[in-house]
Amino acid sequence: VQLQASGGGLVQPGGSLKLSCTAHGFTLGDYAVGWFRQVPGKERERVSCISNSGDRTYPADFAKGRFTVSRDDAKNTVDLQMSSLKPEDTAVYYCAINTICGTTLFAYSYWGHGTLVTVSS
Repeated sequence: VQLQASGGGLVQPGGSLKLSCTAHGFTLGDYAVGWFRQVPGKERERVSCISNSGDRTYPADFAKGRFTVSRDDAKNTVDLQMSSLKPEDTAVYYCAINTICGTTLFAYSYWGHGTLVTVSS
């Protein structure tokens, strides 16, 4: 049972990037899926979350209008489409599951290794 975040890389300010969260060994559609990010020395913060049904998303204020989370149950993935990227979006991005899109990070599980996003010219 594993969650794997992928798709990170180097992108210029104003650019776009799509991250994917893939589940191995279980059905991702049974869970709410949160995307999080962390900069070294700072607390991990939630970027967005999508309900298990996919009909509700909960973006952080900094993500509204720029980041979109969606699910593809056929592929057993949840994607995070990021646009208008800024240098301050540079972080390691993680995905994790929960029964609901709660705000308590400790309620999420199967964090995986994360994927590094670097926004720089």
